[in-house]
Amino acid sequence: MKAINNKVIGYKEIEVPYTVVLTEDYTKKLAIFLPGAGYTTKSPLFHFAEEIFLNENYDVLRVNYQYTDKAYDGFTMNELDEAILHDVRLVIGEALKGRNYQEFYLVGKSLGTIAMGAEMKRREFSEAKAVWVTPLLNREEVLNTMVNSRNPALCFIGDKDRYYSPGAFELLKTNPNLEATLLPDINHRLDCETDPLKSIDALKQIIAGIKKF
Repeated sequence: MKAINNKVIGYKEIEVPYTVVLTEDYTKKLAIFLPGAGYTTKSPLFHFAEEIFLNENYDVLRVNYQYTDKAYDGFTMNELDEAILHDVRLVIGEALKGRNYQEFYLVGKSLGTIAMGAEMKRREFSEAKAVWVTPLLNREEVLNTMVNSRNPALCFIGDKDRYYSPGAFELLKTNPNLEATLLPDINHRLDCETDPLKSIDALKQIIAGIKKF
């Protein structure tokens, strides 16, 4: 296994770092991680998911955008939206150059689901599997992609998540290609504020779901 760190010059000339973790054997399989703003690819969710994918001979692309940095302090929400769409498209394009990947997983959390909704439209990802974790269901473009996508997909969101709504969750369940799981007492950080063991159980449930998927 070898980790290669690189970067692209992204939106408004701000550097966007990324890491490609290569398996020891040449593979045609790639898992792409699109984290949240503060919930990075070093967090427990992505750490354990990465172990699963590497064990299944997938390369892993960690998109390490840093939208909490001071460089983005003056950005409006619209500019942040433009930045993540622009930056993720650039990074994925670089990661695909010179490779013949044929099987894909996209795993997105929170802010990452904005870019994930757009990237699922790539021709290369027409048969990709998608894992939506705490998606921003208040965003029309995210919800519409999840409801209408033909890609096999999982969704995990807590009923204490500020972006959860019963109506949106019911819409998700109308998509036969998507398996939506509601995590009781879990917030947007994947925590249960009153019981840390429930937080661990929720993480275990998500990781088990990814492994089975």
